Amino acid sequence: MSKINASFAKMRRMYLSSAVGLFSAIAIAAHAQSYEQRLRADLAFLTSTPLAGRLSLTPQADIAALYIAAEFQKAGLRPAYGDTFLQQFPLVAYRSDAAARRLAVTHDGHTTQFQGGADFSGSFYREAHVEAPLAFVGYGITAPEYHYDDYADIDVKGSIVVMFDHEPQEDDPNSVFAGTGQTVHWGRVPKMRNAQRHGALAVLIAAEPLRKHGALVGTAARGPVQNGQPLRASAPPQSLDDPTQIPVFSIGDATLAELLAASGRSPADLQRAIEAKLQPQSRKLAETIVSLDTANAEERRGTSLNVVGVLEGSDPALASDTVMLTAHYDHLGVVNGHLYPGANDNASGTAAVIELARRMAAGPRPKRTVMFAVFGSEEELMLGSFYYAMHPLRPLNRTRAVLNLDMIGRNEAHIPQSEGAIEIAADTSNNINLVGGRYSPDLVASIRRANRSIGLNLETKFDRDHVLNTLYRCDHLPFLLAGVPAVWLFGGFHPGYHEPSDTMDLLNYPKILKVIELAQRAASELADGTAPPRFSPAH
Repeated sequence: MSKINASFAKMRRMYLSSAVGLFSAIAIAAHAQSYEQRLRADLAFLTSTPLAGRLSLTPQADIAALYIAAEFQKAGLRPAYGDTFLQQFPLVAYRSDAAARRLAVTHDGHTTQFQGGADFSGSFYREAHVEAPLAFVGYGITAPEYHYDDYADIDVKGSIVVMFDHEPQEDDPNSVFAGTGQTVHWGRVPKMRNAQRHGALAVLIAAEPLRKHGALVGTAARGPVQNGQPLRASAPPQSLDDPTQIPVFSIGDATLAELLAASGRSPADLQRAIEAKLQPQSRKLAETIVSLDTANAEERRGTSLNVVGVLEGSDPALASDTVMLTAHYDHLGVVNGHLYPGANDNASGTAAVIELARRMAAGPRPKRTVMFAVFGSEEELMLGSFYYAMHPLRPLNRTRAVLNLDMIGRNEAHIPQSEGAIEIAADTSNNINLVGGRYSPDLVASIRRANRSIGLNLETKFDRDHVLNTLYRCDHLPFLLAGVPAVWLFGGFHPGYHEPSDTMDLLNYPKILKVIELAQRAASELADGTAPPRFSPAH
């Protein structure tokens, strides 16, 4: 392990040293050029072959972070993390040992073993052994705004909990759970955190028995794709090195039936009972003992980087408030010898935030502080932004709004997973989606006002979607989970998403420049306005 880490550190130093001259030359040239020329220069560097797709926990990703930090400094921003623009966060890259992953269920003196496959799948970033009584907790949701709580009448402290995936009534347009959209309670992170708050030791998640989606998490692949087919990434998955996390694993239908056998009701009957009147059916199954084991065949610890700079507010009474402009700079690296340059995902948003820093730092200074944050490790399921939300550099309760820019440079078109799930206009060359806006109509109103003189077509269709899981795909999510108004400005999915063909020549530069102008005007209004946008959990 130590030899691997030492070798990695040496390679990181080598790449950092060799890259300094290259990105400094590009940076100096960019400042003397027009807006589009500067944008193209930033994109050319970020998508270049030496940066090798900016994969998290590689020296090339660090080089991208240093380039962004240099541009923030040149623009006149102040470092947000003491005397540096770089917020480090600890990660673990790991590969699960399938032979060591076991689940045993014991009741009535009989033990059933599950090992791998669809019956028991997933991974955890560290070795763990958990043995405890079982509790069924419905969908694992506590949502006071909807008067619904799966934990209301049950004490699960010291238990392993089993729950359904997703949310109740997700196909019902009249459901209080955002109709056919998704709420902040839908995903695995909020379910895990909720279980943890209630004292659970581990979580087992099963697809709802009466489901219309096929997979446990019906979503477009987040990983690398080539010619429309998902590829197995050569790099291992990554996780925050956070000892407070509890294990979360997936189970299949047969495993769920075995776990709930002692309840006296089938999983489908329990789901029907919950959804009929939104009444929890949680119950302790103390006579059922579950044993869970997991270990890894490979682990490597390292650090990733968030790049964060601030433009101090000019009004002493409001400068402690924060408006954030965010993006992520990492992508998928090199897979099977193919470079994934990630021009749209998300060199486009990264270059936009750099350009916003230049423009807004040139003045006039807004009343509230504007923070520019470009996160690392987003492709590893938003690890950088989740870390920031857990360790904010300015208080989240004074963070008034987040405008997240990701994939803003391509024209939206169907991918295989979106066919039949959403409607896409014939011409999307001037379209931008606002994702997460249902949690702050005030923030959406600010964006729409800023757009009056720009003329983009603003769409909110993804706030009514539960097939593509768009709400859970980007760095706005950790802020919504923390109760901060946040909107993702998103150009939409497109052929080439997460493929080697996501290249600079396919970007719509007039659209990117319009989005930059929109974000600048909206951020300025939010930073100077009298009434910050409200977070509306039950809207």
